Amino acid sequence: MAGEEGYPAEIVEVRAKTGVYGEIYQVLCKVLEGPDAGRVILRNIKGPVKKGMIIVLLDTDREAKEIKAR
Repeated sequence: MAGEEGYPAEIVEVRAKTGVYGEIYQVLCKVLEGPDAGRVILRNIKGPVKKGMIIVLLDTDREAKEIKAR
């Protein structure tokens, strides 16, 4: 289970925008600490993001599905 603070992760790549208003970004992030340290996962993040930012994930188990163009 996640710690009280969560797990820091660095954004490696911003992949796509999604959501009704384009407010959700799909990003690849590398987990920096915890049991999954070093693992790169795909997550959906709300708000402004850019490559190199450090975010805090409450859990590292879930991974987002890749967005496919219609």
